[in-house]
Amino acid sequence: MSRWKAAAIHLSISITIGVVVGALLLFVWYPPPFFHAAGADVLVLLMVSVDLGLGPLLTLVVFKSGKRGLKFDLAVIAIAQTVALVYGLSIVLRSRPVFIASAVDRLVLVAATDIAPADLAQGSKPEFRSLSLTGPRLVGTQIPSNWKERNDVLFSSVGGGKDIEDYPKYYVDYTVATPGLLSKAKPVDAVPIRSAEDRATLDAAIARTGKPVDQIVWVPIIARKESLVMLLDRQTGTPLRALAINPWPH
Repeated sequence: MSRWKAAAIHLSISITIGVVVGALLLFVWYPPPFFHAAGADVLVLLMVSVDLGLGPLLTLVVFKSGKRGLKFDLAVIAIAQTVALVYGLSIVLRSRPVFIASAVDRLVLVAATDIAPADLAQGSKPEFRSLSLTGPRLVGTQIPSNWKERNDVLFSSVGGGKDIEDYPKYYVDYTVATPGLLSKAKPVDAVPIRSAEDRATLDAAIARTGKPVDQIVWVPIIARKESLVMLLDRQTGTPLRALAINPWPH
């Protein structure tokens, strides 16, 4: 077998693994359009470049049919590639969105790394005390009635960057928080449109909902890398579509 054929076989195996991993990321951990908004694309690009590039390239360099110690060399390459893949996946897994939390006038995409284990253990319901492996869960938040706790949350958001959505003990069912969120929601004609692409994205999303425009409102959805627009049912508050449109005015 030539080194080119060996490298091609290695590349095909790597591509197969990459497709499986990519499907897991795109359709389970980072469902569209959260893949880019949550910053997963940078992590995945690095991981894929190592998995698809480094392994087959090293095989191309070291492979020589009949070479003494070839099996050992290939085993080392396979182990190194596996370790790099597992390490990359662990980072992506820890950064995955686990909750979409309503917070006053917006939705917030909460990553697994945003919630400390001690805070997770204090979740107000069993489903708020675990981190989803099958996509983010929709939850509401409720401002504490105790003044000391309110101040603690306020100072935490100012000083440490942790806001109410990072504390599962303040989570409630989304339906409980829906009336407050809907009271802050805006009509569709208030979506900031900056380009023809934004207009096409919005019009297509509205068409897919199958609802008249006057039955749709929107709120911002905040993610790690960028903010999005979330369309909601005006009556129920049910999320309809998340759109890759900047929700903030010019």
